[in-house]
Amino acid sequence: MKKVIVNKNDSGQRLDKFLTKFLKNMPQSMLYKSIRKKRIKVNGKKGDISYKLCEGDVIELYINDEFFGGEPQENAFMSMKVNINVVYEDKNILIVDKKPGMIVHEDDGEKVNTLINHIKAYLYQKGEYDPESEKTFVPSLCNRIDRNTGGMVIAAKTAEALRIMNEKIKNKEIRKFYLCLVSGHLKKKSGELTDYLVKNTDQNRVYIEKDAKNGGKKIVTRYKVLAENELTSLVEVELITGRTHQIRAHFASIGHPLAGDGKYGTNEFNKKVGMKYQALYSYKLIFDFKDENALSYLNGKTIEVENVPFAKKL
Repeated sequence: MKKVIVNKNDSGQRLDKFLTKFLKNMPQSMLYKSIRKKRIKVNGKKGDISYKLCEGDVIELYINDEFFGGEPQENAFMSMKVNINVVYEDKNILIVDKKPGMIVHEDDGEKVNTLINHIKAYLYQKGEYDPESEKTFVPSLCNRIDRNTGGMVIAAKTAEALRIMNEKIKNKEIRKFYLCLVSGHLKKKSGELTDYLVKNTDQNRVYIEKDAKNGGKKIVTRYKVLAENELTSLVEVELITGRTHQIRAHFASIGHPLAGDGKYGTNEFNKKVGMKYQALYSYKLIFDFKDENALSYLNGKTIEVENVPFAKKL
């Protein structure tokens, strides 16, 4: 028998959802059978699938050791040399300035040197995250940006913060602003671009169309020109919708591709500006919450990256 005491980060979950994450080696059918057969108890009583766990609850698991996954696998981040730039931090969240070239989560080509691993290493070394004491929660990213895009990414230190942040991002209660360097000069120095975006997964690119006849999803890109030089314009963009490659494809569709963009831009222009990555940076966040919650102290706060490399060109 194994006994588990529910901590704060694991509270609020349904029993079956918690167990699915905790007992990774157990098939779902066997998990539910174990609950029905009273092999899993909560506070000494038969566990109910939909019971929402409370901090301090005691879960007793009368199941074979093989389903606990044996010895915990060594976490790669524990020995990492941290390489992140923290722009804001409190007890619930962390906002970092991701540099172009780093991926946020692991992929087939990179398993260790990821933004989330650097964040976990940072919190581990500060003593704010102990993987041995957490049952199912790990510090997690609330938003993500492309490998070759730089700028702010929000990470949650607690399960409650993760839930609230995910909800606020979904409800567009966090305003996101980007800086980008585009080719040429826009006739209108401010405005909104409204079109439809069609995603081609096989090509890993998107196409912009004027209507939704091909299944496109509506996109709205609000922009304002901040400065100009002979070749380029520095533009601030507020994403009203946030879809794959939206800013890059939208400006390319009106004849102003981003500097350094190898997918939607032109090689000739990219050589002239000499940029290694596309000139796109998530540089400002404004918290605009509509209700009271555990993160309400953030409401009205603006977080901004002070040093956007390509902005210096103008």
